[in-house]
Amino acid sequence: MSFYSDPITRLIEKFAALPGIGRKSAQRLAFYVIGMDEKEARELADAIISAKKDVKYCSVCCNFTDGDICPICASEKRNKKLIMVVENPRDLAAYERTKEYNGVYHVLHGVISPMAGITPDDIKLKELLKRIQDDAPEEIILATNPTVEGEATAMYISKLVKPFGVKVTRIANGVPVGGDLEYVDQVTLARALEGRREV
Repeated sequence: MSFYSDPITRLIEKFAALPGIGRKSAQRLAFYVIGMDEKEARELADAIISAKKDVKYCSVCCNFTDGDICPICASEKRNKKLIMVVENPRDLAAYERTKEYNGVYHVLHGVISPMAGITPDDIKLKELLKRIQDDAPEEIILATNPTVEGEATAMYISKLVKPFGVKVTRIANGVPVGGDLEYVDQVTLARALEGRREV
């Protein structure tokens, strides 16, 4: 039995369904939203709807963007011959915060996980292979998370890419095994990038 009216209960349930949000955090968020003035609440709702409607994949790297090409791919200052392959946009953001990397990215939006039913066709591998064929990069840096799935995905990609004659490297083990790049500090990420090795 809920202590709250239906609209409050529904709002709490929607917040609780978000990743990393427990029931107590969901309640705090719901009551915070209820306490907002109507203008702020509408701005929050509009921001959510706008992001859902306007954000799409970059036609080059598959990062999230509101245009055809993301700002990183559009930048003339980035080294287009160096492509770092990451699992998701959060990992890309983690590397950007280091300010140590000047190449471009390719976002897979997941990893191969047979147990979860995720196959190579479910992530952005075809787009990566087309990009390698079209752009002829000098190096592919595999920066998937050091989990079983991340390692398996990196090995799978390295086997796919080898026939293209491109140098393939893997980030070094400065990143803790079983951890997510999103939560690793910038110094560790920078050292992992510097210590990458050929696969």
